Amino acid sequence: MKFILLDKVTEIVPGEKISAVKALSLAEEYLADHFPEFPVLPGVMMIEALVQTAAMLVRVTNGFDKSMIVLQEARNVKYKSFVKPGNLLKIDVQAKSIEPESSSFLASAAVDGKPMVEARIKLRHFNLADEQPKLASLDQTLIKNMKQRAKLVGAC
Repeated sequence: MKFILLDKVTEIVPGEKISAVKALSLAEEYLADHFPEFPVLPGVMMIEALVQTAAMLVRVTNGFDKSMIVLQEARNVKYKSFVKPGNLLKIDVQAKSIEPESSSFLASAAVDGKPMVEARIKLRHFNLADEQPKLASLDQTLIKNMKQRAKLVGAC
C-alpha cells in the first residue's frame, strides 16, 4: 500500500514555500485500524503529509536531481486536533534552507483554518547510486515517477 498524502498543490514558490491539500476519505484503509469507532488521520500520517509536501518543494527547487528525499528529523511537533474523514487538510510549508543534500522547513496543516499540526522538519536528499552505483537506473525510474506525480498534483 502506498501512502500518497498530497492530493493537489495550490501554490508553489520554488526555494521558498509550498501549499497543498489532502482530502481525507473514509475509503483510506488505514483509518479502519486506527480507532475503528472514531476514524481519524494518525499523527504520524499528518507528519508524513508535511514531509511529502516539503519533499515536493525540494524536488521542484532542485530540478528533481535526487531520487530519495527522507525525513531526517522532526522537532517541536505539536498536534492540535483530529483530522476526520470528509476534512480537507491544508498544508503550508515554508523553507528555511534548501541545499543539495539537505533541507529544513517550518510546516503546518489546518482544517477550515483551525490548526491540526505544526513541526520543524529536516529532510535528507540522495540518490541510491551514491552508495550502490548499480542502482543508477532505479534512481532514474524513481525521478521519472516523481516528475509525473508532480505534474498530476499541479506542482509543475
